[in-house]
Amino acid sequence: MVSSTRLGEFGFAGDDHVVPFAVEALDVRGRAVQVGPMIDQILARHNYPEPVARLLAEVIVLTVLLGSSLKFSGKFIVQTRSDGPVDMLVADLTTPSAVRAYARFEEERLWEAVARGEDSPEALLGKGVLALTIDQGPYMQRYQGIVELNGSTLEEVARTYFRQSEQIPTEVRLGVARIVVPGENGGAERWRAGGLLIQFLPESAERSRMADLPGGDGDEQDAGNGHPQDNAWQEALALMATVETDELLDPTVGAERLLYRLFHEHGVRVYEGTDVMDQCSCSREKIRAILDGFTAEEIEESTENGVIRASCQFCSKEYVFDPAEFDGR
Repeated sequence: MVSSTRLGEFGFAGDDHVVPFAVEALDVRGRAVQVGPMIDQILARHNYPEPVARLLAEVIVLTVLLGSSLKFSGKFIVQTRSDGPVDMLVADLTTPSAVRAYARFEEERLWEAVARGEDSPEALLGKGVLALTIDQGPYMQRYQGIVELNGSTLEEVARTYFRQSEQIPTEVRLGVARIVVPGENGGAERWRAGGLLIQFLPESAERSRMADLPGGDGDEQDAGNGHPQDNAWQEALALMATVETDELLDPTVGAERLLYRLFHEHGVRVYEGTDVMDQCSCSREKIRAILDGFTAEEIEESTENGVIRASCQFCSKEYVFDPAEFDGR
């Protein structure tokens, strides 16, 4: 049984903890999260340039907000592939709590774009696709939804995904910052991020009906923002619009206090949440299984200075093997 608490007198779940909630008077459900040590460890490990780190942080928060809703053992993956300087971002959450992430970028193109002032997330990603994948294991079929990247922010892309793939009215807010944590020698810079997602889930399907997407046949009819005109959902959107980025990130506010600020007039109920952590799924056994499939020629080509070295792109851990382990094939 999932426990719940009606907000009023409350403590904080703290960093790296997803807080599910419901505002029953508005037929709204959602999740909120503030991530600190987890996201700082992931970004610091690769020493990404700041524009890349900010983009990857947004993808991580989006992955956590969406993936933490899974009720089964499996993996939720968010991945971009595009033609911009940052041509791939990938983050996944293995239920219930393990998160990992990786970014690929062309450094020369990145700094050229920054020098031209083309350093917005949309410009750095360019055109391409964002794929959201649910993987329930080897004996279940994968489910994948794909959204076009066409100069929109990741928040806008997430809204479009839910509109066209899930038909669920959804609003998303993401925030990322690098802050100074007091300490010796003036303190140290640390990454923080936060996110808030709400969805409109009334009993009547008619209340949640959204405007049709453009058909792509030259029809320029204005369909507005596609959100239902239901008063409850419009009020929820108006409240979400008041959220400042600082509120999403501020550890002295906390996810619960932010929810109370937004929805206390309607009553907001929080449910037992989920911790998330920086944890890669790579292992020596998995790498060895891959090498076991190599031919003798491929093993020879992979050998350098008498050993085979394999590094995980996600966690940067290096595994070293003796080629003799794979002889006799």
